[in-house]
Amino acid sequence: MAEKLRDLSQPIDVALLDSTVAAFYGTGSKAERQAADQILRELQNNPDTWLQVVHILQNSQNLNTKFFALQVLESVIKYRWNALPVEQRDGIKNYISDVIVQLSSNEVSFRRERLYVNKLNIILVQVLKHEWPSRWQSFVPDLVSAAKSSETLCENCMAILKLLSEEVFDFSRGEMTQQKIKELKQSLNSEFQLIHELCLFVLSASQRTELIRATLATLHAFLSWIPLGYIFESPLLETLLKFFPVASYRNLTLQCLTEIASLQFGDFYDQKYVTMYTIFMVQLQNILPSTTNIPDAYANGSSDEQAFIQNLALFFSSFYKSHIRILESTAESRSALLLGLEYLINISYVDDTEVFKVCLDYWNLLVLQLFEPHHNLENPAAAVGMMGLQVPSIPGLIDGLGPQLSQRRQLYSVPMSKLRLLMICRMAKPEEVIVVEDENGNIVRETMKDNDVLVQYKIMRETLIYLSHLDHEDTEQQMLKKLSKQLNGQDWSWNNLNTLCWAIGSISGSMMEEQENRFLVMVIRDLLNLCEITKGKDNKAVIASNIMYVVGQYPKFLRAHWKFLKTVVNKLFEFMHENHPGVQDMACDTFLKIVQKCKRKFVLTQLGENEPFVSELLSSLPVTIADLEPHQIHSFYESVGHMIHAESDGTKREEYLKRLMDLPNQKWAEIIGQASRSVDILKDQDVIRTILNILQTNTSVANSLGPYFFPQISLIFLDMLTVYRMYSELISSTIAEGGPFASKTSFVKLLRSVKRETLKLIETFVDKAEDQPHIGKQFVPPMMDPVLGDYARNLPDARESEVLSLFATIINKYKRVMMDDVPRIFEAVFQCTLEMITKNFEDYPEHRLKFFSLLRAIATHCFHALVQLSSQQLKLVMDSIIWAFRHTERNIAETGLNLLLEMLKNFQVSEFSNQFHRTYFVTIEQEIFAVLTDTFHKPGFKLHVLVLQHLFCLVGSNSLTEPLWDAASVPFSYPSNTDFVRDYTIKLLGSSFPNMTSTEVTQFVDGLLLSKNNLTAFKDHIRDFLVQSKEFSAQISPWQDNKDLYAEEAAAQREKDRQRMLSIPGLIAPNELQDEMVDS
Repeated sequence: MAEKLRDLSQPIDVALLDSTVAAFYGTGSKAERQAADQILRELQNNPDTWLQVVHILQNSQNLNTKFFALQVLESVIKYRWNALPVEQRDGIKNYISDVIVQLSSNEVSFRRERLYVNKLNIILVQVLKHEWPSRWQSFVPDLVSAAKSSETLCENCMAILKLLSEEVFDFSRGEMTQQKIKELKQSLNSEFQLIHELCLFVLSASQRTELIRATLATLHAFLSWIPLGYIFESPLLETLLKFFPVASYRNLTLQCLTEIASLQFGDFYDQKYVTMYTIFMVQLQNILPSTTNIPDAYANGSSDEQAFIQNLALFFSSFYKSHIRILESTAESRSALLLGLEYLINISYVDDTEVFKVCLDYWNLLVLQLFEPHHNLENPAAAVGMMGLQVPSIPGLIDGLGPQLSQRRQLYSVPMSKLRLLMICRMAKPEEVIVVEDENGNIVRETMKDNDVLVQYKIMRETLIYLSHLDHEDTEQQMLKKLSKQLNGQDWSWNNLNTLCWAIGSISGSMMEEQENRFLVMVIRDLLNLCEITKGKDNKAVIASNIMYVVGQYPKFLRAHWKFLKTVVNKLFEFMHENHPGVQDMACDTFLKIVQKCKRKFVLTQLGENEPFVSELLSSLPVTIADLEPHQIHSFYESVGHMIHAESDGTKREEYLKRLMDLPNQKWAEIIGQASRSVDILKDQDVIRTILNILQTNTSVANSLGPYFFPQISLIFLDMLTVYRMYSELISSTIAEGGPFASKTSFVKLLRSVKRETLKLIETFVDKAEDQPHIGKQFVPPMMDPVLGDYARNLPDARESEVLSLFATIINKYKRVMMDDVPRIFEAVFQCTLEMITKNFEDYPEHRLKFFSLLRAIATHCFHALVQLSSQQLKLVMDSIIWAFRHTERNIAETGLNLLLEMLKNFQVSEFSNQFHRTYFVTIEQEIFAVLTDTFHKPGFKLHVLVLQHLFCLVGSNSLTEPLWDAASVPFSYPSNTDFVRDYTIKLLGSSFPNMTSTEVTQFVDGLLLSKNNLTAFKDHIRDFLVQSKEFSAQISPWQDNKDLYAEEAAAQREKDRQRMLSIPGLIAPNELQDEMVDS
């Protein structure tokens, strides 16, 4: 049976194909499904199957079989169209057009075959992308005249036009070359008059609901790019406004009006826009009176009514974004504008994330537009940066602008005040808050971060900061008023208190210092009172979480008010004994955050105190941490480490460190003492856990104390290595006795945790101990055997990946000082790690990344050591790099590519340049082209381009003095390396992309050689090639778009935005700023 289908020399047996497709879609057994899948795949991949498509479409009764045939045809049209003879192309074109006309000419077949017709439309548009306009000039006139012959045919013609517009204007990037997109856009523009007449004709003459809806949908697709005269100098706009009140067309018409509202082309049509808006508002009040409770209407509405409210939000925000200024000009349009803003504020209260996002997006823009001109007048320097003005012209500008800006602010003062209330009531949850309400109404610790909420918080925070700058008094009044309603119980609820406190925390840094101090004193006092007077564990937990969030946001205030700072920290210590989910965690997080910003305050003796706070804290430390979990204790120790770091007197610092580490050191000494009498004590699981805990505490302090941790690590270093070696031997013997499963037991896992934490502690200390090379020399020799030797001796499953990252850190830190140790490191880890990670792309993911980071550190700082490797070892290094950038895991591939670039740059200037490039140039080029064109490695695009540019520039620079080709295998000699590389690249790409002509390939390679010194041109040239080679669109899935090809441009924009944010007080939260004025 399968053989019969595979034989394409005669017409395919359609009945047999139907039953195969039916088997695939599930009527048969699993084995039958698999067999059917196999046959269909073979047919799909057979280059001759498409010749049977017409025969299948004419004879099959099964819709799925027809879809299968069209899928085969679609791939031929996409990737092999230009290679087909003209008569075959015309045959396909005419057949598809005839079937579409035939099926959509009468009502019954059109409704019955709707899915099939839709698929045929898509195929026709794929043909058009190749044929129109040059080889099918009459397409649009033919389509329009056909549309006038019957209403159903007309409806389908609308669908085809809509698809065409979307293909050209919305989905073309990365699917077609820049030149082709331009050509299609020009054709659509020049032919639009016929389409325009057809749409108006339908809207004025037809009574058919489906046809009118299809026409409105097509118009919607076209409105974003057609010349404006077609909208404003024809009856189109009036026609749309006439359709708006009709319920069945309301949503489609509103989408069209939104599209028109978002167009911007100078001020020529301003008056038309005012008229359009005025008529629209009159009609809107009949459909949805302004007194309606919109959130309720949305909650109880049908899906059409809900879509209407969402579309309304889109209409207002689009119209205002482009044309709000013209509505401000007359009294009549101003009142219509204020009414529209009132609608938009009411819609903003709708309980739906998508609707709220639309509104929020616009509010953010509006408040920025109101705030920025004032900010620029007050800060001329910022204005120059933003508006590109010359400084001397600013004073004149201010005289005229001042009153105008104030009038504009005045106009919006009422809606802005309502907007402040909206932002306070709907404030999103910030990242720091981890005490939340679950779906059952219980207060719990948050387990997962919700990224959507965090993005929303960021935008709301920014909006509220602008609103605060616009009117500090109103912001303060609204917040305090809501807070007093919490206190008197009028408005008390968890949600109301949360959103209010999140809003208060979010405007930190935006008020003048004096006002902020006054405001905060009242807020913190009220919140502490609320905590005292409210009963109930859950209620107290919510209030505690809010107090902690607010105080964590105002470090500047705390620095200036010691009494408040002390009260707050003591309150945090109280919360550390509160065993409600999340409260202790948040108390420790907030403590760390406050200490980082106010650390100097804790080591000075403050007015009215007998000793510095840190000393008092160390005396009562055991009591404070008594109820904390181990991970919370580590965080607490890290915080105290920050305090000690701020002490400038070395003697005091060492004394504080000794007192801080007293508890863990006593325990450590006790364990080591017992072990010296009997080593078996170290095998007890509770003892192992204690050791792990002690090491983690040390790591936390090392993290915050940096180089000052030296006395403590010296104290435990050698004992720690002894324990490391012993546990390592214990792991090996356990695995040797218990077989491979022993490595998964909890006992072995626990022992390995101790080894990992030891490595992490040393790495943390080395990393934080700035500019002290003697430390490297002191710590590295004792580690050579216990750590490196142990890694080499161990079984693969028992090797710690942290060894690799530790030595990468050491080499990055001490650079050339480590040169002599590189061969030893190389010998211990290189070969054995490669064997672990090159078997496949999945095993040992931790080792992979850390291995390449270590290699990169060696290549960057100890390159000379690499040059001295034997040629076998160097080949291993190069193979592993190529293997890394072939990896589909993005960070491994990127590490590999960065490493490759560094190696290439270093070898270019070394005396082994000719030898190295003769061995590896061709291989590297071939491998980079392979990952560049295989669609799995798109995120690496920027680095692929840089490597290719480096290779092409190297060849062009004549710095290579010997030929790259092997004279033995290449029969003739090339005039230069450039000629060899050109010839090699053309052959390589020609054989890889048989669908491209040799002229296209040659043009591309010559273009690379021409543009090699201009990165932007070089990159664009490669982007176009990727589209042309059709590899990019061949197996691309819809969610795998081409944005990675444009990632670099996006990064530059982000940096520009950050610089702008730094110029506005409060926009970057005070606790995110790296403030050096930390503790005056």
